[in-house]
Amino acid sequence: MNLETVWREEDGKRLAATVWRAGPGHRMISSAMLGGGIGPAGWVLNAQVPGAYSRTDPVAHLTELAALYGLEGAGVGMLTAASVARTMRRDDAGVRASATVGLRVPTWAASPAGTPDPELAPLDGTPRSARTPGTINIVVAVPVPLSDAALVNAVVTATEAKTQALLEAGFPCTGTASDAVCVAAASGGAAEEVFAGPRSTWGARIARAVHAAVHAGAVDYTRYLETRG
Repeated sequence: MNLETVWREEDGKRLAATVWRAGPGHRMISSAMLGGGIGPAGWVLNAQVPGAYSRTDPVAHLTELAALYGLEGAGVGMLTAASVARTMRRDDAGVRASATVGLRVPTWAASPAGTPDPELAPLDGTPRSARTPGTINIVVAVPVPLSDAALVNAVVTATEAKTQALLEAGFPCTGTASDAVCVAAASGGAAEEVFAGPRSTWGARIARAVHAAVHAGAVDYTRYLETRG
């Protein structure tokens, strides 16, 4: 997974994005707004937006950005207000993972009904423009074909590894309310793997790569907060 870091000027800010031009021969599963679901895809875009992001057409925005970076055909696009320039990359026996980690609002997945969502309301009256950004976006590349079931299993494994990494890094949460994930597997050639749980061969590699990338990102985020005083 050869990630390129590219830059653009938007609303007076210099913003980074990572681009993976995977090319043909990949099937991807993703929870991303652009290109989500399961299907063939040839690229992945993870674009940073301002902390005060207020556009209500993120899919159209991602489509514009894909065109800006020369990305054509089917692909996956994600947005984050976290620093994409601080993306962490880790490999494990052929599996490659990248994670952009922002933890402005660490969140437990299961919260009582009716609990206010701090992602949608000001925190203690703090303007959105002054807040520390959040969201964890994960991209995983697997060099072997995975069945549909194994792709779903890979997302579960990556999510479990993410949560383990966050807890071990000292963040009492399962993630944030806006996390996204993309798992890309090779297509064609060898027979499809039918398992991707954490104790399967490729699932274990996915878990270790994602865990390492997210843990590094969470530790880096802690340092970032310390520098802000």
